[in-house]
Amino acid sequence: MKSAYKVWTHPLCAALCLLSAPAWAQSEPKPAIPPLTTEAAAAMLDGGLTLEQRKDGDFDGDGETDTVIVGRSDDRRVLMALLAYRSEVDLGHQPVGTLELDAYPLGGASISMRKGVLVIEDLTGGTTATQTTYRYRYEPKTQRMRLIGLDAQNYSRTNSHGTLKLSWNLLTGDRVIERGEPNVSGKGDEAIVYAPAKRDKRASKPLYMETTPNPDELLNTL
Repeated sequence: MKSAYKVWTHPLCAALCLLSAPAWAQSEPKPAIPPLTTEAAAAMLDGGLTLEQRKDGDFDGDGETDTVIVGRSDDRRVLMALLAYRSEVDLGHQPVGTLELDAYPLGGASISMRKGVLVIEDLTGGTTATQTTYRYRYEPKTQRMRLIGLDAQNYSRTNSHGTLKLSWNLLTGDRVIERGEPNVSGKGDEAIVYAPAKRDKRASKPLYMETTPNPDELLNTL
């Protein structure tokens, strides 16, 4: 009996027993969180806003399907980031950021999710337009979408006046500012001639979707 007991508790035998355990005794992977339905997405918007567009993807890197929606009314346009979540008693999608966009765009916003970064490109204005690119990363500590980069350019769509570009990395504070004027010299094929770029630093406290600077107001400070 003593010898048999030792054989039964040998580590190799224990491992073999675990491998041969029935499937119901082994842990099963958790099912994926179902994508947000169109009806549920529309219900997330404030009263008076209708669902204009949506984009599904994974912006926090957990393998689940998150959703970004854009709602619009006659005088308002709002983007909302919805994170897929799973708790001990529930699963679904919850808002983690809201961005007030210009109400009168020159087309729909372009939304993409690249390696845990949510990228939003928006073109607004008229003959004089502003092209803006926002970059956000989900911050688990605050459960909010943190602004990590902002690029903005104000320019003439007919090249009738100069252009101003800003590229701002909010994690490092590094900024690149470029100014250009219409090419009236007749030399070269460029419609706009740029002066050498100016580089500086502008540190900022953490900014989030709700506290994102207005791109036109930001350009006016340069």
